[in-house]
Amino acid sequence: MNRIAMSIGVLGMFAFAPPATRADWPEFRGPWGTGHAAAPGDAQPVGLPLHWSETENVRWKTAISHRGWSTPVVMDGQVWLTTATEDGHDFYAICVDNESGRIVHNKHLFHCDEPEPLGNNVNSYASPSPAIEPGRVYVHFGSYGTACLDTSTGAVLWKRDDLPCRHYRGPASSLVLFEKLVILTMDGADLQYLAALDKKTGETVWKTDRDVEWNDENPTGEYAKYANLARDGDFRKAHSTPLVVTVDGEPQMISVGAKAAFAYDPRTGGELWRVHYDDWSAAPRPLYQDGTAYIVTGLMHPELWAIEMGGAGDVTDTHVTWRLKAGVAKTASPLLVDGLIYMVNDDGVASCVEATTGDVVWKKRLGGRYAASPIYADGQIYFCNQEGITTVVEPGREYETLATNTLDDGCLASPAVAGRALFLRTKSHLYRIEDTASGGE
Repeated sequence: MNRIAMSIGVLGMFAFAPPATRADWPEFRGPWGTGHAAAPGDAQPVGLPLHWSETENVRWKTAISHRGWSTPVVMDGQVWLTTATEDGHDFYAICVDNESGRIVHNKHLFHCDEPEPLGNNVNSYASPSPAIEPGRVYVHFGSYGTACLDTSTGAVLWKRDDLPCRHYRGPASSLVLFEKLVILTMDGADLQYLAALDKKTGETVWKTDRDVEWNDENPTGEYAKYANLARDGDFRKAHSTPLVVTVDGEPQMISVGAKAAFAYDPRTGGELWRVHYDDWSAAPRPLYQDGTAYIVTGLMHPELWAIEMGGAGDVTDTHVTWRLKAGVAKTASPLLVDGLIYMVNDDGVASCVEATTGDVVWKKRLGGRYAASPIYADGQIYFCNQEGITTVVEPGREYETLATNTLDDGCLASPAVAGRALFLRTKSHLYRIEDTASGGE
């Protein structure tokens, strides 16, 4: 498929416009929250490497201490990411020099004497991704703390560690920047709410509680076998990151929780509409294009739903246009390119789905286990697995592998892009992958 045509085809899918001056990769899922490196009309990244290994096209490789799955953010020659000790007692923000790979700042921000056990080997205590804008980087560790740092000095401008939430299996929802606000998602086993903080001061501007009927005290039917999970609060958790989009000239924030997904006014936290489903622990970030939102409903029986925007109240029976029930990714966020949705499930089966109908166009087993979300850059789709293999795929209605690349360790963090460089965070290192034969940027 012609790549220029594909770029034109994604017009209208992007989130609420960021500031005119923005980072190369400012937040989880990139400059538009969609996994795309750029929007139509913007300078498109070109010349990203197609092939790499431990000995080929590695500009630098930097060891990252402790453990974290947060996506790196990139701006003004800096790469920021978070990490935490494996026992969950201490939390850090790290700044790496984009050119050299040298660690510039390694800031200890929070300590917790009694962290909640993770209870799984997929999450970490530093899974929420940072967000960056000129002069400031915002880092988030769920209820363990949120902070704003000066990007030039590393100085802490404000901190919050008083927003309660029992994450139970670890925090995962990334923060979102919108206008003058930092928006946090706190979907825990005990409390479920969103909170907006003032960017300058960290003070709470608004707080909205989720309002859902749980019915999890005595689960029946197929859910009876999960009674222990219900008892521990699993049925009330979620891990998704909201997406702010523009609908009829106004911002709406699509937010996926346990048992329901919502749209809110991001300026006030007021609820606009909701849909209900019978699942929980949703992780993928929503998508949006041309008046339709796309969400993944949860972990146990994940479904991909298309929801027509513009409703009010409970729109489950009126605005859900299609549901896909098989092969849906539980963890990695989907990707929308030229009217086709691409995703890879936890077991390594990639699929391409027609966005207007929900019809499956193709399926392909890539192999390995997946948690990192795919990205679209330089006309290519990058799928990174937990075993260290990245499969580069040509978008389109016919599956085509362009390259398969291997590093020593695998990815749970999603990739980032800046210029001609691809930033991959593995379980132990941060890489700048670039065509070294061309001399870089």
